[in-house]
Amino acid sequence: MKDSNGVIIVFNPDMPSHMKEAELWHSSFISSQGFQESQSLLMAHHKPGSAADNGRPVLASQLSKLPLIHSNLEEDPEEVRQEFHRYLGSIVKTLSESREREEMSIIT
Repeated sequence: MKDSNGVIIVFNPDMPSHMKEAELWHSSFISSQGFQESQSLLMAHHKPGSAADNGRPVLASQLSKLPLIHSNLEEDPEEVRQEFHRYLGSIVKTLSESREREEMSIIT
């Protein structure tokens, strides 16, 4: 398990080829490296002026388990920032819990 790392995959949900690339990145950097789902984040980035559907894009089964946020920096940059901070908080929590378990295993 990779406790001190995380993976963020940014893609344009309006581009079908990006979905295939996201699946490739997932298999190359997340599942093959033993990352937990909580250590990964999908960011569906919508271009300014796109007719972005804020619903969940149709994701392959392995991607559908990952946290997903929609980003549009022109319309709501604060929401993107808050979601990213939440993600970073989960990484820090995972790291802290892992360190605590490791310290307890040394003590016992």
